[in-house]
Amino acid sequence: MNDDKSYKEYLADITTFVFDVDGVLTDGTITVTTDGEMLRTMNIKDGFALKTAVDAGFNVCIISGGSNEGVRKRLTGLGIKDIYLGAHNKIEQLNAYMSKHNIGSTQMLYMGDDIPDYPVMKVSGLPCCPQDAVPEIKAISKYISHKKGGKGAVRDVIEQVLKVQGKWNGNFNAKYD
Repeated sequence: MNDDKSYKEYLADITTFVFDVDGVLTDGTITVTTDGEMLRTMNIKDGFALKTAVDAGFNVCIISGGSNEGVRKRLTGLGIKDIYLGAHNKIEQLNAYMSKHNIGSTQMLYMGDDIPDYPVMKVSGLPCCPQDAVPEIKAISKYISHKKGGKGAVRDVIEQVLKVQGKWNGNFNAKYD
């Protein structure tokens, strides 16, 4: 994206994380069972970062074209309340979400990986993508993670934002003794 600012200059303003699922929270592959069920794999470190962001008071929203209820259960279990599955017009969902929570585009980080994410990334203050995103998405991203989708890209961006804002607690031993 043609912007003279480093992506790091946007991190302090982020209050809201919005993520796609397939190709971002997963590696983009699905296992199809003989019953037609589509199974996905998610990274536990991404899950920890999502829970940490929720617990730190950040808005976390999921907008996905997929409609796997197992995905909803996993994300709900992490404390995420705003989960839009089967979203075929992501920009419509995003606009409704931003309006509902009074969120400005400069406060929002969106991570996507493929063409359906393009319109929402164009309105996001900090569009990001995993390392293995398609070229069109990489071209409009202010930050391209060194991690692939489903392999820690979500953790990467959340951790960077929380560290810049002093909300990434490095003293986890006290909680888990």
